[in-house]
Amino acid sequence: MQVVRSKDGTALAYEVRGTGPALVYVAGAICHRRFQPIVDDVNVLAQSFTVLSYDRRGRGDSSAAASDDPQAEIDDLAAVIGAAGGSAYVYGHSSGAVLALEAALAFPENVKKVLIYDPPYVADEQEREHVQQTKQRIQTLLTANRRARAIRTFLLSIGVPRIATALFGLVPGWSKTVRLAPTLLYDIRLTEDYAPVDRLKRITVPTLVGFGEKSPHGMHLVANLIADAIPNARSRGFPGQDHMVAAKALLPVMEAFFLGEA
Repeated sequence: MQVVRSKDGTALAYEVRGTGPALVYVAGAICHRRFQPIVDDVNVLAQSFTVLSYDRRGRGDSSAAASDDPQAEIDDLAAVIGAAGGSAYVYGHSSGAVLALEAALAFPENVKKVLIYDPPYVADEQEREHVQQTKQRIQTLLTANRRARAIRTFLLSIGVPRIATALFGLVPGWSKTVRLAPTLLYDIRLTEDYAPVDRLKRITVPTLVGFGEKSPHGMHLVANLIADAIPNARSRGFPGQDHMVAAKALLPVMEAFFLGEA
């Protein structure tokens, strides 16, 4: 484990694995670098890249956040890219995709290319209302220190079956996941509205927008909307993949996009 300080002093824990060009992995909600799916992804991607996986503020071994302002998380990503040598490819999954796009906007000179997967902006007004209701419920639960219930509420809101959320308490590592509950509000703030198309039009960094062909249809719509907005960007469906894309499906696409001449 290594540590880098963000602009506001927040300590960010990160690990480096593999050889090759630097790639910063930006995870989504209730994830940290030691979460097994993240570990599995990094092990695969490290075959071709030097992967920096980090604990977003308030997660894992990173310090509690001094601020939950989205700008603070953008500053965090800048600090991790700095630790990578000042320039890197960036991969963002789910809410991490939003941060990856914001990095491309804020400091394009430090971001070589961006690949995002299933950016979870809202797709329509019904979904937007649903997110706002979920946010309010989670805020109430966190105020009452009912963190496990807040996590389950979030999981139900994104389509995880109720029986599965009930069984999560038996899974090793559940207590660590529960500790991440306050960060749910960070992710909701990033994704509670429509994609900022007018702002995204200013991105100059080469961008590939991926989506799982088994992911909710709204994510297909959002991915294509973003790809249409960003100059010279394109979208790509991943056959057979849902929101939790397999790294083995991701790696060849990442190699072709990041390491190819285009």
